[in-house]
Amino acid sequence: MIDHFGINCADLASSARFYDAVLAVLGHRRIMDVGVAIGYGTDAPHFWIAGGDVASGPNREIHVGFTADSADAVRRWHATALELGAESLHEPRLWPEYHEGYFGAFVRDPDGNNVEAVCHRGDS
Repeated sequence: MIDHFGINCADLASSARFYDAVLAVLGHRRIMDVGVAIGYGTDAPHFWIAGGDVASGPNREIHVGFTADSADAVRRWHATALELGAESLHEPRLWPEYHEGYFGAFVRDPDGNNVEAVCHRGDS
């Protein structure tokens, strides 16, 4: 069900030092670093930390990525979310900067959180 999730940090560098160390104790490591966000895991990034403007407010959003079986399911999920009044953050598309075959869509839920549906098998 949960593909990955992320939290926003007021000081990304400080949080990165913290998570680099404490997650290493549990056998996890930094898998990806895209500048404003860092992904941790054992083989794939399932936990993310991010910084920037969004992390400075009193009600910091969280990010949750939900697993989808297909690109069509991602499209249906996005359409359903919009029908229910969600704000579209990113239309369904391939995200090659994450990895080949990453197909996802992002919306803001009623409480302001960034939620995503993702399929890792491309646009088919």
